[in-house]
Amino acid sequence: MLEILEVDSEPPLCVGLTYNLKKPSVPGVAQDDQAEYDSMGTVLAIKAALEQLPCRVTLIEADESLPDKLIANKPDIVFNIAEGRNGRGREAQVPAMLSFLGIPFTGSDETTLCVCLDKALAKKLVAREGIKTPRFRVIGSGSADKGRVGFPAIVKPNAEGSSKGISNMAVVRDASSLRALLRRNLALYGQEMLVEQYIPGREFTVGMLGNGRDIRVFEPMEIVYLNQNSPDRIYSFEVKQNYQKLIRYDCPADIPASLRQKIAGTALKIFTLLGCRDFGRVDFRLSPAGELYFIEINPLPGLAPGYSDYPMLAAFDGLSYETLVQGVLRSALKRLGLRPAAEV
Repeated sequence: MLEILEVDSEPPLCVGLTYNLKKPSVPGVAQDDQAEYDSMGTVLAIKAALEQLPCRVTLIEADESLPDKLIANKPDIVFNIAEGRNGRGREAQVPAMLSFLGIPFTGSDETTLCVCLDKALAKKLVAREGIKTPRFRVIGSGSADKGRVGFPAIVKPNAEGSSKGISNMAVVRDASSLRALLRRNLALYGQEMLVEQYIPGREFTVGMLGNGRDIRVFEPMEIVYLNQNSPDRIYSFEVKQNYQKLIRYDCPADIPASLRQKIAGTALKIFTLLGCRDFGRVDFRLSPAGELYFIEINPLPGLAPGYSDYPMLAAFDGLSYETLVQGVLRSALKRLGLRPAAEV
């Protein structure tokens, strides 16, 4: 369990906070094009939480001038929430740069972030350990659908998060609908699509904070869809935008203790297997037959206060937003052996 210690104001830790900001939307692109980027409100909330330790926090936007800014500011450690810009390995761009420059940082390293952002690759690794995941295949612009997944199926970009590319129409039930949605999404998102067996049933997410023996696994949270008559209940971009009217978050989930332990234990196993560090979140589906399926993992979960799932999980588990953010930093410092936790 992560230990939360009293703080000592000296010496101040120099923390660089790296991020990507949402920009004004560009006509002609998908409405969720910037779904994973953060608002300045989130950036300032993290900054305020870190400054309570106290730390000296420098805001460093992850744009083209990032290398120069990192060299000029020389932070002791970087608190990284940057999603990167463009490409299948975009979440690894900032951590790879930090590793190249020898600057310590919070969260998972570039290799883990690359693997986890590629949903199909992460599923292959997890499945080899005997953990169930829905049948799937990856389809690019030059691929022809051969119907190996079966129907119903859900279509999503293979290397995105925050439900980007997952609309309320993402579940298809025949080959014609699949081909039409693939044409649309391949053109709109410019990347391979994951076509996955749709698992009806209940949906859960689990958060983790810390490393090794200090890791804290939060209580599983169930995402309950208020319209139970809908044939397809998916955590789409539209649902997340209007979550207060369409879903309810139950934490702890109303499930037997044995299932709670299974979900939490499987999440921790996946987190460890994929080399995640400091914090992360794992999503599952429970079929009507009671089979637990791994859907995906997010080793760089959103930290938007009052909105992102990860801070909600922590709040239900008794951690304030400030304690959660500070806990991520403390976990990284302890893992890196930079200084005793009591000094921050």
